[in-house]
Amino acid sequence: MANTSDIRKGLCIKYNNDIYKIIEFLHVKPGKGPAFVRTKLKSVTNGKVLDNTFSAGHKIEDVRVETRSYQFLYSDGSTYHFMNTDDYNQISLQEDILDAPGLLKEGEVVTIMFNTEDSMPLSIDMPASVILEVTHTEPGLKGNTATNASKPAVVETGAKVNVPLFINEGDKIKIDTEKGSYMERAK
Repeated sequence: MANTSDIRKGLCIKYNNDIYKIIEFLHVKPGKGPAFVRTKLKSVTNGKVLDNTFSAGHKIEDVRVETRSYQFLYSDGSTYHFMNTDDYNQISLQEDILDAPGLLKEGEVVTIMFNTEDSMPLSIDMPASVILEVTHTEPGLKGNTATNASKPAVVETGAKVNVPLFINEGDKIKIDTEKGSYMERAK
């Protein structure tokens, strides 16, 4: 058993007869009244996200997890196939367990969390950023740079990302996987 001081991003807990992963948390100590922790929980079974508030010192039941590195091989429809980088065993997972499936490129290495009790995959952690090539974007208009203007672009995985006007087709860009937003042009 853990308590609210052990809450951190990525922690898996049992709550309401389901397993949830903490995606965001904020420890609040108001000037008047007791402290509490505001959390955003994502169900690993159905993907629903809910907001919950735990009072300070509240006991939570954490789930023991094991992480392993897997390489993304390919997808066929809504099923994604991964290979363990240590023993080369392959597993297939449904699209709803992934946070950003549109940014997943073949050969990308991800970290998959497994429940140690029943070896069920709980969640997939993407790398912090990925480098993808722009396959389609409209040319930027000259003189339209007075503000921080952007335009839509399609990357090699099919995902749509807003990029600055100076990005052209064929450029490689670095994308933040958590927000799905443009970070910088890659060399």
